[in-house]
Amino acid sequence: MLSSSTIFLLILFLLGYIAKNQAIMVAVYILFGMKLLKIDDKLFPYIQDKGIGWGVIIITVAVLIPIATGEIGFKELLQSVKSYHAWVALIAGIFVAVVAKHGLSLLANDPEITTALVIGTIIAVVAFQGVAVGPLIGAGIAYVIIRMLDALPFLK
Repeated sequence: MLSSSTIFLLILFLLGYIAKNQAIMVAVYILFGMKLLKIDDKLFPYIQDKGIGWGVIIITVAVLIPIATGEIGFKELLQSVKSYHAWVALIAGIFVAVVAKHGLSLLANDPEITTALVIGTIIAVVAFQGVAVGPLIGAGIAYVIIRMLDALPFLK
């Protein structure tokens, strides 16, 4: 008998296939593989706890590779600050990092928010060819919006 989680994963795989989203399909493959090997009970909690951190590390390594290869150096850094595009990117990077910090605490402390963010991320990945970095940034943005709404006297 198929469990509801297996059916849900199959639906996600099918949606990933229809949307030609390889990331969703590979993620479902990996999860099914762990379930088939019966290592899910041990690995799922560990990956759930540490996975976002690993993802941030992997993305950071990928972003820093041009510096490590010498493709980007001090000369390019100094050239970039002459462009307003670079200043916008710099400010956006600072904003996102600060917002994401608050997103981590929201994800850790509010399970129903986590569920909504994951579903929103899945919808974005499958329907809009988004990239699944959304839960952390989404949680940070949700944190900021929630705090702003909490400050409104007529919502109390």
